[in-house]
Amino acid sequence: MKPRITVLTLGVADLERALVFYRDGMGLPTEGIVGTEFEHGAVAFFDLQAGLKLAIWCRQDLAHEAKVAQTPPSSTEMTIGHNVASKQEVDRVMDQARQAGAVVTDPAHDTFWGGYSGHFMDPDGHLWEVVWNPAWDTDLL
Repeated sequence: MKPRITVLTLGVADLERALVFYRDGMGLPTEGIVGTEFEHGAVAFFDLQAGLKLAIWCRQDLAHEAKVAQTPPSSTEMTIGHNVASKQEVDRVMDQARQAGAVVTDPAHDTFWGGYSGHFMDPDGHLWEVVWNPAWDTDLL
């Protein structure tokens, strides 16, 4: 398999609420909700970096599409890492997320490995890590 991940899809309980959080609160660009004319089709896409999108889709529609049972969500299944160029940017993004309605679970702090990070949960419990890693080339961020 060649690494060609182009979309990260998050199952959400309330598509409109998630749209407001990511578009208005976090400032991610989107054309809004599309696909409402299709049963199980309403979705919103957000542009991330080149070639990568974030999608939000109702959990029950995602379960229907994938033909799996809908189970209770768990914030411990994965994190989405948002890497930034400085400690100050970590602080800014964490504050922006809190103001948008996220729950800060782990305030930004110096890490044991020499970086700086914090964690927040979006309104549906998806866990994000905002992190500055001094070993990574910030020109690529």
